[in-house]
Amino acid sequence: MKRIRSSLFGIDQGEHIMFSDYENNGKMWSGKGTRQRKKTIVFSERFDDPPAVHVAMSLLDLDKGTNVRADAQAKNISTTGFDLIFRTWDDTRVARVRLSWIAMGALVDEESWDLY
Repeated sequence: MKRIRSSLFGIDQGEHIMFSDYENNGKMWSGKGTRQRKKTIVFSERFDDPPAVHVAMSLLDLDKGTNVRADAQAKNISTTGFDLIFRTWDDTRVARVRLSWIAMGALVDEESWDLY
């Protein structure tokens, strides 16, 4: 449970096209083994503490001849941003992926002073 002790609560959200590898026969489409793509996301405003971040696939385009193996995560979450990561492995052929995210947490209160 993440407790928010602030009257200033912020929600930031977005989405990012991670890749479209079928167009150029890129590694996600033509490769095998563990493959990963990362995008560093910067929040539109700084949070007071690292927020809770939820990631979801809003587009997943796969080859029908292989198993679905997909992992979407938020890593290295800080008050200013995080790394959006998509990963697949083995023989899965991924044509395109778009990830959406939402971050929720306390915002910095400019009127709050730390006296000690």
